[in-house]
Amino acid sequence: MARPASWAAWILRACGWTVSATVPEYKKYVICVAPHTSNWDFIMGELAYLALGRRAGFLMKKDWFFFPLGCLFKAIGGIPVERSKHTDMVEQVARRFDEADSLAIAITPEATRKPNKEWKRGFYYIARRACVPIVLAYIDYGKKRIGIDREFTPTGDVEADMNEIKRYYMQFEGKNKDNFITGLE
Repeated sequence: MARPASWAAWILRACGWTVSATVPEYKKYVICVAPHTSNWDFIMGELAYLALGRRAGFLMKKDWFFFPLGCLFKAIGGIPVERSKHTDMVEQVARRFDEADSLAIAITPEATRKPNKEWKRGFYYIARRACVPIVLAYIDYGKKRIGIDREFTPTGDVEADMNEIKRYYMQFEGKNKDNFITGLE
């Protein structure tokens, strides 16, 4: 029987996609993923990560964790996020890193599939609090590429760091092009 990584890689290749990772798989890290303009991003990202033979958790709006989808999402690493209440998500996720021997969590900084120039900074603060690296992953629908090719080390200057991260992502095209904005254009 073929391994899931083989099937995922085959599906992506059959659809014309390429997947690459030049950043090593650390024991613990935060994955910043953009552009995020479609529900397809989740499927493509999961297939790509599976094709690479890696496993990562992900944060997702709690509303998606209804039966039976909730069971599936939790089984593949989903962490429900309550967005209607002010909770200290950074501390909650950082504690998960503290308690785990190995952990990777993918986070979309846009936090929505709609245009949003005010990117959320939770991924940044989680990485700083947990003392783990941030790796930048992209899904580029224009060139049918998915990749993890850059590690980002926060300097502590949040504004400058976020602008640098946004500039990096400006080269990629979301599935719904008009929904991807950085606020730097």
